[in-house]
Amino acid sequence: MKGEDNDGFEFSNTQAVTNNNTSQEAKTPELSDSEKRKAKFLIYKNVLLISASFLLLFVAFESMSKLQSSINKVQNLGTWANAMVYASLIFSCMFLPSILIKKLGVKWSLVVCVFCYSSYIAAQFYPEFYTLIPTAFVLGLGAAPMWSAKCTYLTQTANRLAEINEEEPEPYVVKFFGIFFFFFQCNSIIGNIISTAVLSNDRNKTVSVSEEDMKSCGAAYCPASLSSAPPTVNITELEPEPGNTNFDTSLSSIYTLAGIYLACSVTAALIIAIFVDPLTRHMRKPKQLLMIPLTFWSGIEQGFFGADFTAGFVTCAYGVHIIGRVLICYGVFDAISSVGFGFIIKLTGRVPIFILGALINISIIIVMFTWTPTPGSQPVVYVIAAFWGIADAIWQTQINALYGNIFASDEEAAFSNYRLWESLGFLVAFVTQACGVCVAHKLILAIHCI
Repeated sequence: MKGEDNDGFEFSNTQAVTNNNTSQEAKTPELSDSEKRKAKFLIYKNVLLISASFLLLFVAFESMSKLQSSINKVQNLGTWANAMVYASLIFSCMFLPSILIKKLGVKWSLVVCVFCYSSYIAAQFYPEFYTLIPTAFVLGLGAAPMWSAKCTYLTQTANRLAEINEEEPEPYVVKFFGIFFFFFQCNSIIGNIISTAVLSNDRNKTVSVSEEDMKSCGAAYCPASLSSAPPTVNITELEPEPGNTNFDTSLSSIYTLAGIYLACSVTAALIIAIFVDPLTRHMRKPKQLLMIPLTFWSGIEQGFFGADFTAGFVTCAYGVHIIGRVLICYGVFDAISSVGFGFIIKLTGRVPIFILGALINISIIIVMFTWTPTPGSQPVVYVIAAFWGIADAIWQTQINALYGNIFASDEEAAFSNYRLWESLGFLVAFVTQACGVCVAHKLILAIHCI
């Protein structure tokens, strides 16, 4: 939209600048009731469009990412690709967000970065080290500016709405991040409905795995035991190996998933490009706050769930076609909790919510240590996924909102810092899995990180 269509929505530099000589803030011109209604409509419209775009994008990326350790297990290609995403993201966080956002603005930074994700999803049509690793690197470069731009957009619009209503901004920041993460976590539901429908076509009959094979699943699962392949053979040309067939996936199913997910990611970019209003920003020099442990743990817990839990507890024991169903359960509880904790925090404050998240994670890790999958205990993986989703909702919504409140005028630097340390957590989780570290050892690492 043109600039004149955004009156009452965009920030102007003069509205946000502090007059150092008089110590008085420049105030927003008084708006009429109709202008206020229009401004509020534009704010909510843009928040919902950003949220819907990220939903579509991560229907594609998150669903494919969580399948990598199962469908691209040979030489741990899928996990190495995931590790490259977050290694590149750490590199990107150091300098790209500010540069790209200053050059392109918040809106067009989002569009360009979404297409970085599309390149990685397109590479799934021919998954080799020379296709997935470079595109994973490109994705990581785009991820840091994209998340910084998104968080900047939500925080600025929340502050703008608070200014219009003449109220404190914190409730609006929490509300907008709650709305965003409700949409975002629904990606796990929609994406895995798609993957379940597609991958179930590979399972026309019930696949039974012996109890002896199941003893190597769960906490006893070691990626190295299933990842071998001759170094001179293309991964896409390998025939299925005898033994545990739960990891076998047909190429036609992978092509179908890649096509659907690629269409979702391109649509996300088009929605932002065509329908989202631009945002004019005023940024100030950042004051960093030491929030590294919480942020690092956020990456560790997501990486563990996306790689080790899905491969070791789900695919190894019950088959790759079950992953989607388990992740749907995870997504439902994650999405509902993302909205619910936005209301609960008003009654309890943040600290009790964070303590609850830690207690849930510790309890589930203890369950994973002591439980070995059996043919009759499949419902346990759904329970684990549900509680892990509740805890993840706490970490995602509350850490993002905390950054938004503390760094109200320093969004780019703050959220770049957030993505850097979260990506380091992801990197540790994926590299250890790709190197063949057993799940039991990863659970010990997770306990120490909490």
